[in-house]
Amino acid sequence: MNSTSTPLPGVCILEPRVFGDERGFFMETFNARTFAQLTGCDKHFVQDNHSRSVRGVLRGLHYQIGQHPQDKLVRCIAGEIFDVAVDLRRSSPAFGQWFGLRLSAENRRQLWVPAGFAHGFLTLSETAEVVYKVTDYYDPAGERSIRWDDKDLAIEWPEAGEVVLSAKDAVGRVFAAADLFP
Repeated sequence: MNSTSTPLPGVCILEPRVFGDERGFFMETFNARTFAQLTGCDKHFVQDNHSRSVRGVLRGLHYQIGQHPQDKLVRCIAGEIFDVAVDLRRSSPAFGQWFGLRLSAENRRQLWVPAGFAHGFLTLSETAEVVYKVTDYYDPAGERSIRWDDKDLAIEWPEAGEVVLSAKDAVGRVFAAADLFP
């Protein structure tokens, strides 16, 4: 597995080694020892999540504050998404900045998003399936959402037709009013 840093401290792109031939392919998507070596993080994942979305669905920007912040290891196993992390750590030199990249079944990339970041994605293909590991359980009391189209963040989402949001995401807070991390 290879690791590539991003402009956001702590966020990195992980690319597994893929062994393929006429039968198909094999890849190791997670190995705790390798993950710790590449990221410097020794994490214990407690939950795997799987979503399926149609073109134009935008999920996010989500995060959890309080006692149960979540680190996430995100990958797209079918289709293609534009995946985004936003630094919500006031003490970070990248505070308020975002990073986005395309994750797809073809490129097999994964994005490591530590606690302290908001996360979201836009579905670019007809359908996409996203699987992500998290380091803490879902906590409704700590759940937060920031508007995907916040003017201060100015995320450059690719064109995917009409954006489709959940009712919860449609009323996300603006960045300037969001609950943040130290």
